[in-house]
Amino acid sequence: MPQSPADPPNLSIHDLPESERPRERFIRLGAASLTNAELLALILRTGSQQESVVHLSERVLARIGGLHGLLDLGPADLTDIHGLGETKRLQIFAAAELARRLSTISPHDQPVIRRAEDAIGLVQDMAHLAQEHVRALLLDSGQRVVAISTIYIGTLNASVVRVAEVYREAITRNCPALILAHNHPSGDPAPSPEDVELTRALAAAGDLLDIQFVDHLIVARGGWTSMRESNLGF
Repeated sequence: MPQSPADPPNLSIHDLPESERPRERFIRLGAASLTNAELLALILRTGSQQESVVHLSERVLARIGGLHGLLDLGPADLTDIHGLGETKRLQIFAAAELARRLSTISPHDQPVIRRAEDAIGLVQDMAHLAQEHVRALLLDSGQRVVAISTIYIGTLNASVVRVAEVYREAITRNCPALILAHNHPSGDPAPSPEDVELTRALAAAGDLLDIQFVDHLIVARGGWTSMRESNLGF
């Protein structure tokens, strides 16, 4: 049924004062600056006609008993909360499922990199990409993979890939080691002079930052190359 001119508009995060908008504060100060309700509000995006999305999120968390309640949500839950339609319930259930899966992960489930072949197995899909991609495998002190992030897409050379971008997430996550991997869409895994130059620059930067630059891998349809094992740039 269409709204009459007197009906209040559907409230979203953008209707809040800028200083109170979770998204802007997230960008400016980081996720830790947000309350649990504000983080949930970023997922739900809009509230009801009667309340803001932050207030709706507060009511949802109150109903389920806080964040721990996410782990116990069932398909029939949340059906009677005003302002929470099917789409929003599905968004919450998706977040709940991610929380359940995360709660079952232990550090021992993370892949351990003992040699180049171990890392190659995690980035082998890059061999079939049409563009050059650069990924960083972030490692903890036990050489376990903490995360794999894509840091660049496009033509690769040392003047384009900034050393700071390669190490940024490792610094943020306090990871003591990383491996760089990129692909050659041509199918030839042979390192170029630019690959060697980039490896040398990254190894030097790792020494300065006290972050171990473990290896630089080149992946292609025709095979792969470990720059460390080839003694190129190290």
